[in-house]
Amino acid sequence: MESIGIVSGRPTPQETKKLWQYFAAISASLLALAAGSVLAWTSPILPQLKDPNGWLFVNNEQGSWIGGLLSIGAIVGAVPAGTLADKLGRKKTILAAAVPYLLSWIIIIFARSVALLCLARTLAGISVGLTCVVVPMYIAEFAEPSIRGVLGSIFQLFISAGVLYGFVFGTFLNYTWFAIICAQIDVVFLATYIWMPESPQWLMGQGRKSEASRALSVFRGQEYDVNEELATMQKSAEEAALRNSSVLELIKTRGARTALFAGLGMLAYQQLTGINAVIFYTEEIFAAAGSSLNADVASIIVALVQTLMSCVAAIIVDRVGRRVLLISSSSILALCLFLLGLYFKLDLSDMGWLPLVSLTTFMIAFALGYGPIPWMMMGELFPPETKGTASVIAVMVNWSTSFLVTKFFSPLKATFGEGVTFWIFTAMMVSATLFGFFIVPETSGKSLQQIQDELNGKNNGQTRNGGAA
Repeated sequence: MESIGIVSGRPTPQETKKLWQYFAAISASLLALAAGSVLAWTSPILPQLKDPNGWLFVNNEQGSWIGGLLSIGAIVGAVPAGTLADKLGRKKTILAAAVPYLLSWIIIIFARSVALLCLARTLAGISVGLTCVVVPMYIAEFAEPSIRGVLGSIFQLFISAGVLYGFVFGTFLNYTWFAIICAQIDVVFLATYIWMPESPQWLMGQGRKSEASRALSVFRGQEYDVNEELATMQKSAEEAALRNSSVLELIKTRGARTALFAGLGMLAYQQLTGINAVIFYTEEIFAAAGSSLNADVASIIVALVQTLMSCVAAIIVDRVGRRVLLISSSSILALCLFLLGLYFKLDLSDMGWLPLVSLTTFMIAFALGYGPIPWMMMGELFPPETKGTASVIAVMVNWSTSFLVTKFFSPLKATFGEGVTFWIFTAMMVSATLFGFFIVPETSGKSLQQIQDELNGKNNGQTRNGGAA
């Protein structure tokens, strides 16, 4: 990327190095890989636990709590995440998020009661909540605009890869070894992320200019003149210090209200796609559909497709734009969910291929839009002084919605049938399409300051739906 720096008092184009930006994004996103494996755990394990002849019998109600408590834990983890990230720093908070993950896997390995499994899933959820708040925040703060979309997409890519990881190892390993293999993700994360720099933006906000300069030099390359970028960060930090960082700041200005409404809406709709219900109950969906394909194999195919398309999303998100991908994603998701509902409602058992095609296309559409973009934009839409609070509220909305979807997915199926249940999600995605068209701003290719200027109408008449700068 060619960037403007100050050399001998004059603006001069500079070349930045991106290697350490990729290293840091990948290392931090290993926690997203861990989150994906946690999400996937129920799909291969719950059918084993529901076997009356198994070593630990779990009934349907208990199974729904084992699945749903992950979301409750995520809410609990999200509540202090912004405060911890602001007080301790992004890096220390991200490192701390690995601890509940490891504890949860240890408990799962030795659990001999449903209560311990519920505790383990709650602990894992706490880590997921911390991860979803702080990792996207950290990445957005060190990434330069030209690759911020790519780096932000790594987070969702690793969640998808974690789901695939869980489906594959959950199919071929027994209960204990599956948990051991999943725990190794956290060990690798700790071994790599400990060496990564802190967020330069956070350091500048703490008045630690020399440390911010060193961190930015690592992220941009030693030959890059960091003075101009540091000056911008310092100005933002000084302005933030003069403003009240209370919750009221989230609704005080037009730009703040737009950012909050867009952020909350996107993360609510992300769960109203039914994605976690689909992941948690993938094998049960295929079994209920009577698909000719083995449920384990079908689950792996669906997760593999999602992972591959998350790679595609990372490549194209800065070229196509966030908003276009979001609207396209929700439109295709609505079609896939409608077809799934049609399959179950009309009992099209002679079309056993339809659930696989629909769920695979569903994963493609999710991976290209509603998977990565809401988390990515949460790191882009808010100024530093409200980012922590806004992220916490948004993640709480996201995981509260996830809990409702996951907990009541099975009761909805039992009451209304699979067909009507999937049509309820279809209606949600139709409304998500309208939301993306009328509410969500475009942030692709713009600096964080440009985004704030446009949200607050300070960009000389440029519309909030404009293309990349």
